Amino acid sequence: MTYYEGVKKMEEMGVNDNYIQGWVAGFLNNPEIEEQRITDEWESGFEDGKEHTDSNFGSFC
Repeated sequence: MTYYEGVKKMEEMGVNDNYIQGWVAGFLNNPEIEEQRITDEWESGFEDGKEHTDSNFGSFC
């Protein structure tokens, strides 16, 4: 899966914005955000992005 395919698919599905931001950060190997700003959605997206997977997108619509 490429970055652009993943983002497009999430936007079309209506995935939670925090999940998308986390997925993008993980996919691009960005550092984690500050602890007080991390949500469950962001953290899940970050982990999935690091693995370049789209298997959990539907759980965050």
